[in-house]
Formats: sequence, C-alpha cells, structure tokens
Amino acid sequence: MKTGILLTNLGTPDAPTKAALKRYLKEFLSDERVIQPPNKLIWWLALNVVILNIRPAKSAQNYAKIWDSFGKGSPLLNITNLQAQGVKAFLANSFDNLALEVGMRYGNPSIDSALKKLQHKGCEKIVVLPLYPQYSDTTTHSTLDVVNKALNNWENMPEMLFIDNYYQNKGYIQSLVNSVTEHQAKHGVPDKLMISFHGIPQRFVDNGDVYYDHCVDTAKLLAEALNIKKDGCQLCFQSIFGREEWIKPQTKASLMSLAQGGVEHVQVICPGFSVDCLETIEEIDEENRAYFIQAGGKKFSYIPALNDRKDHIEALSNIIAERLI
Repeated sequence: MKTGILLTNLGTPDAPTKAALKRYLKEFLSDERVIQPPNKLIWWLALNVVILNIRPAKSAQNYAKIWDSFGKGSPLLNITNLQAQGVKAFLANSFDNLALEVGMRYGNPSIDSALKKLQHKGCEKIVVLPLYPQYSDTTTHSTLDVVNKALNNWENMPEMLFIDNYYQNKGYIQSLVNSVTEHQAKHGVPDKLMISFHGIPQRFVDNGDVYYDHCVDTAKLLAEALNIKKDGCQLCFQSIFGREEWIKPQTKASLMSLAQGGVEHVQVICPGFSVDCLETIEEIDEENRAYFIQAGGKKFSYIPALNDRKDHIEALSNIIAERLI
C-alpha cells in the first residue's frame, strides 16, 4: 500500500502586492474557525467594506521587507519545501512506497491540490502533519476541515491519519533547547528569555480551545530542559488583531515593561512557528525589537525558528514514522 504524507502550514500570498494580499487575506479572514464571528453578517460587512480595502496595502509593505529572504519568493513556502525535502530523505532510509507533498491552508499550493497529487500517485493511506506543534481550532481543526472535504471527493476513500499536535514531543523540545543553547553560545545568556506564541482571542479559550494550555506546557518543558529559573523566562503572546480581548500577557507590552523596568538584554524564541515567516522576521525581529530598544532596552536578539535544522527534520520525521509503523 502506497502512503502519502502531507505537510501543511498556514499559507502565504503569491506575491508581496496589494492584490495578492487582498486575495490571501479574504480567504484567511473568511475562515470561520479563525474568526468565529458572533454575528456573521456584521463580520462580512466589516471584512469586505473596511478590512479588505485598508489592510492589504500595509500587509504588502511588510511582506516586501521579508520577500526573497530565504531564497526567491515567500520564506514560509521556501522553508516548508526544504523541510519536506529533508523529511522525505530521512524517511526513505526506513520506509518504501512513500510520496510527500506540501499544502497550504490559505494560498498556494493548496491542501486540495497537494492531496490530488497524492491521489494521482496511487496513495491508499494519507498521513497529515500540520506544522503547528500546539493544537488550536483556528489552525489545526481548520486544516482538518479542508483535508476531510478534499478526501470526501476521492472515489475510494483512503485511510487517513491526522497528527493534531506534537507540543510535548521530546525531539521537538530538544530541537528548541539546541537552538537556544547554540544561540546563547554566540550572543550570551540574556536577562530574560521571552517565549512568544501567536495569540488568539480569550473568547476562544473560554469556549474550549486548548491552545493556551499547550503553549503553557511547551514553555514549561522548554524552561525545565534549559534549567531556567522562573524569573529567567516569560511566556507571552504576539500578533494581536482587532479590538476584543486576546490571551495575555502580550509580547509587545511585556517587552516594553521589561525595558522600562531596567532589563537590558532579552532574547525571543517563538516555539509555535515551525518556520520563519512574517510574524517572526518582521513582527518580532524588527517591530518588537524596536519597541524594546525604544523603551530603554540595550540588547535584543531573536532565536530563529527551527526551520530545516537537522534535529528538527529528525523530530518531524520520527513523529510521522510513529504513524507508519
């Protein structure tokens, strides 16, 4: 039986242009798993009348800053493709009859197009790994929705194994530890290690999304493995959007407060991002760096995402291999 492996990530616009961002943001912000609007009509009006006429131009400017920074085009897509190549090569040492594709929840290549490629290759079993270590309805469940919809169109429904989290995986945690220790060997040990995750509205957590708990556990496992005392690190959340309350503490406010309180040296790691993208390269390493320095901080450095590090590729491969045995 031939097995198909699908690696998925959030997605990327096709280009750093207003038109491309408008298409991308419309798809992203029309996903009810992401927005969970209390009133669908009001959200539709806000999205199509206001947001999509204002936000694409600003987002395009931010994407232009990072475009071509990891090869030509989108960093998120380029790095995800490198991960796919690494995982495929690693698994080929132990397994035969495998096919692997990359699909994005929003934008191109789509999850549907990736699954069609696996179907054409004759795959009767599909293993799906969304590259979100921590589960959330907004990301993981949204991916499951489109995977199920695509597979329902197959003439012969394949066996499907869906990996919905790996935030406690030892290989993943060790990769994070290795990335921190290597970074600090070059840049020194900071006064505070900021462990920053993408935020979600507090309402989602109140309604049962386990994402916050997964982030807390990841930060705890990382701090314990690094033997960092409680006051040596801080959990925080970035990428706030809209006016409602989001989970706290927030990365921007935390960095400014630390600087104003006399903390001179911070390092930031983002364990929820499997690849470097707009939210890490531009938002953390540029925008939030500026917030910290302008508030009185002296030294700021960003610890890159795990990307296609060898230990990360091995961790992802082993997570998949457990489902293949």
